[in-house]
Amino acid sequence: MEEEAGAGGGAAPAPAPAPAPAPALAELRADECYADFFREDFDVKAYTSQSIHQAVIAEQLAKLAQGISQLDKELHLQVVARHEDLLAQATGIESLEGVLQMMQTRIGALQSTVDRIRVKIVDPYNKIVSRTAQLAKLQAACDLLRRIIRILYLSKRLQGQLQGGSREITKAAQSLNELDYLSQGIDLSGIEVIENDLLFIARARLEVENQAKRLLEQGVETQNPTQVGTALQVFHNLGTLKDTIANVVDGYCSVLEENIKNALDIKVLTQPSQTVTRGGPGRAAMPTPGNTAAFRAALWTNMEKLMDQICAACGQVQHLQKVLTKKRDPVSHVCFIEEIVKDGQSDILYKFWTAVTQTLSSQFQSATESSMFLKQAFEGEYPKLLRLYNDLWKRLQQYSQNIQRNFNTSGTTDLFAELQQMEEDTQDIFMQKTQDYDPEKALKDSLQQYEAAYLSKSLSRLFDPINLVFPPGGRNPPSSDELDSIIKTIASELNVAAVDPDLSLAVAKNVAKTIQLYGVKSEQLLSTQGDASQVIGPLTEGQRRNVAVVNSLYKLHQAVLKVITNQSSFPAAAEQTVTTALKAVHDLMGSAVQPLLNSVGDSVEAIIITMHQEDFSGSLSSSGKPDVPCSLYMKELQGFIARVMSDYFRHFECFDFVFDNTEAMAQRAIELFIRNASLIRPLGEGGKMRLAADFAQMELAVAPLCRRVSDLGKSYRQLRSFRPLLFQTSEHIASSPALGEVIPYSIILQFLFTRAPPELKSPFQRAEWSIARYSQWLDDHPSEKDRLALIRGALEAYVQSVRTREGKEFAPVYPIMVQLLQKAMSTLQ
Repeated sequence: MEEEAGAGGGAAPAPAPAPAPAPALAELRADECYADFFREDFDVKAYTSQSIHQAVIAEQLAKLAQGISQLDKELHLQVVARHEDLLAQATGIESLEGVLQMMQTRIGALQSTVDRIRVKIVDPYNKIVSRTAQLAKLQAACDLLRRIIRILYLSKRLQGQLQGGSREITKAAQSLNELDYLSQGIDLSGIEVIENDLLFIARARLEVENQAKRLLEQGVETQNPTQVGTALQVFHNLGTLKDTIANVVDGYCSVLEENIKNALDIKVLTQPSQTVTRGGPGRAAMPTPGNTAAFRAALWTNMEKLMDQICAACGQVQHLQKVLTKKRDPVSHVCFIEEIVKDGQSDILYKFWTAVTQTLSSQFQSATESSMFLKQAFEGEYPKLLRLYNDLWKRLQQYSQNIQRNFNTSGTTDLFAELQQMEEDTQDIFMQKTQDYDPEKALKDSLQQYEAAYLSKSLSRLFDPINLVFPPGGRNPPSSDELDSIIKTIASELNVAAVDPDLSLAVAKNVAKTIQLYGVKSEQLLSTQGDASQVIGPLTEGQRRNVAVVNSLYKLHQAVLKVITNQSSFPAAAEQTVTTALKAVHDLMGSAVQPLLNSVGDSVEAIIITMHQEDFSGSLSSSGKPDVPCSLYMKELQGFIARVMSDYFRHFECFDFVFDNTEAMAQRAIELFIRNASLIRPLGEGGKMRLAADFAQMELAVAPLCRRVSDLGKSYRQLRSFRPLLFQTSEHIASSPALGEVIPYSIILQFLFTRAPPELKSPFQRAEWSIARYSQWLDDHPSEKDRLALIRGALEAYVQSVRTREGKEFAPVYPIMVQLLQKAMSTLQ
């Protein structure tokens, strides 16, 4: 075969001893004729059919024959190259067949061994299964017999307990609870010996449950903790405590929801009007205007009844919770309230109160949305509704306190003795609010929409009379009657709102807005033209109007203040709100009179400064008295102040307010008078006498500006203390006790300049200022330190001038002034 294969190669070159197969395969892959044979999806039939259609069968056959021949050669070369490996693999196959035969033999031996073991195990196993089933049946029968015996015993005991009535009811419940436990997880039907007992037990359970429910209802209604505790113990023994309490609370909620619906039922409220005149079919049940009073009377009667019903229901739930909180099971010592709230549920009072407040909100909203008459009644008479709510809340809190006292004094019976073993009692939600829940707020949330509407209407009622008395284009403030009407409205609103502190505060804010509106309207009437501040002629029209506006504001201020004072238990926050608004009125009054005050003050200053136009350098007359009782400027000042008070300020009715402002003006006048008096140079003995007389007349001059001159305080003391200094020596002046305490050092130093020679110039003379400019500088520099610094500059300039002219000594008063200046500077430090 090898020789034939080699001969069939034709002209093909002789292959290498061990050539790689890759070149032959590469040639076949490169030839397009063999490309189809390398595809994964090669189909013989498809290839044959294609070759026939192409009509080149002979060429194809020749080509295929050549390829087959080439492959045969290649296979021959591969066999020759790997001859040793192929022989080794053939030998390995024979060895493998021997190993497999040996394994087959061993498997057969193992199978026979397993069969023998199975025969030894199956029979004992079947016997064990049979005996186990017999044992289980025996145990079930024994358990059933024990249950039957126990049921028969408990049934007989239960009969005796039921005959004992309410005294044995908790024991009967305990027996029923044990009977229920015996019946759990097992079918007792068909057992003749206990059929009658099972029927009796079912009837007994119903009887005990009904008796406990009646006992619970009676105990809650009569507030008897003993009865309630007994009933709760029964339900606890029956294992239905949690469900029973939930049903009781839900029952209270349902009854109250029905009561709320009936109280707000428009058909019920309009029933009387329908009995008189029966409307046609389909006619809406709406009260006629003539029956609105009867409708509202019926509504408020229903609301009062509803509050009583809510209070009664809350009281019963509170009592129930108190017993639950105190009562413990005598066997397990578990507190009953822990059974209710152990699953993360809220306590029953919280649950009940939340349901009641939500029902109130929803029912009130739906009722007022469907009836405009109800909405108008609640909005218009909101304080009455709020008072009912507040009374309800107070009753609930009082009731909580009473319950606590009753619990502390009760518990003398044996059954209720364990109620006293509870640790410190926690207060219910009506006695304290938590951080995340306010029960009172929850109650009043249903009133928010009515409060907003009421406050809006209240503000309108307050604004209406003000807008009425201040018509557009009006130029006069309200009359006394019109102002009284405004005050009555304010008092009425505050009195009606006094039922609740929060409502009082809200209405007080409305009153504050009303006062502000009055102030704005009044401010628009004020005259701000130049004639409003003139003090030359009689009152102008603008000044008269300003006086009338100030008087009107003053009457409002006093009247509102009186209304607030007469309010009993008026909240501090509300009083502060109104007081703040009244302060704005007072400030407006001050702004209204300020231009006039400024004008009067400027005139007074202008008159006082004219004293420097008079001659005070004269010597003392032979009689020792001044020629005239006072100077001309003082006469002018007295006449001007008297005329101003008579012509302008006497028309104001607010005397205290006027004096509060004019007293400041009087203090300013005295300050200016002393300042200018200390600047007079030269001042002779006769001038001192006349100036002393002016000091006395100054008290008379400013007297009309104040209640009493002595009320002017420090200014008055300065006026009295300065007058004696006119006649004292410089040494006495420097040691005067009034110095520094009453009279500033700067004033005394200014005065001592008058006793110095002309070479020692006053501060204003050294600065080459007029007295008016110097006075303005003193006003701009109220600090004593600044004034003393200016005086020191004048003294230093005097020293320099003496040294310049090579003077041998200073003026006698100079050392005293230096000493006084040093003393003044030391006091400042």
